[in-house]
Amino acid sequence: MPVPKLHLASSSPRRSQILERMGLDFTAAGVDIDERQHPGETADIMVVRLAVEKACAVTPEPDKVVLGADTAVVLDGEVFGKPADQADALRMLAMLSGRRHQVMTGVAVRSGSVAESVLSVTEVRFREIGPDEALDYWQSGEPLGKAGAYAIQGLGGAFVESIAGSYTGVVGLPIRETAELLRSAGIELPAELKVAL
Repeated sequence: MPVPKLHLASSSPRRSQILERMGLDFTAAGVDIDERQHPGETADIMVVRLAVEKACAVTPEPDKVVLGADTAVVLDGEVFGKPADQADALRMLAMLSGRRHQVMTGVAVRSGSVAESVLSVTEVRFREIGPDEALDYWQSGEPLGKAGAYAIQGLGGAFVESIAGSYTGVVGLPIRETAELLRSAGIELPAELKVAL
């Protein structure tokens, strides 16, 4: 039986780095889907839906397993996407300052016509962030293109007071949940990853 080939339906360097750390061989390319939240749709439903849509947007091929993921920062039910500009980023950071928020990542794996999905939810608490500090952070260039206007794996990690859940889920791809979905789809996992699970 041929070994399934893994394809990441994302151009995110962070997700690619996580798969590389997992010791997996894969190809990667972004997909073009409408990522807007539907009216009345909650964040948890949205990220799983988008993950499935990304996985299903890739042309099916025999033995190809497609991985899709979507991440949202959520505070009091409001979804914080990628900041539109400086003012938007500073607004988000001011709202997250000194408070606890959730980072939700939906992961979907499609093999043939079947797509399995899972939701990872991590609680993150920020320390107080001063306006000058938030502006300096924006000027570093890191918040651009990041959900919630921060990157936990970069300079934004300095704002984090505590975390409960999956660190890699906050980065963009929860390792444990992803590995379990890939194993179910027939992807051979490295021995050290099997032991960790």
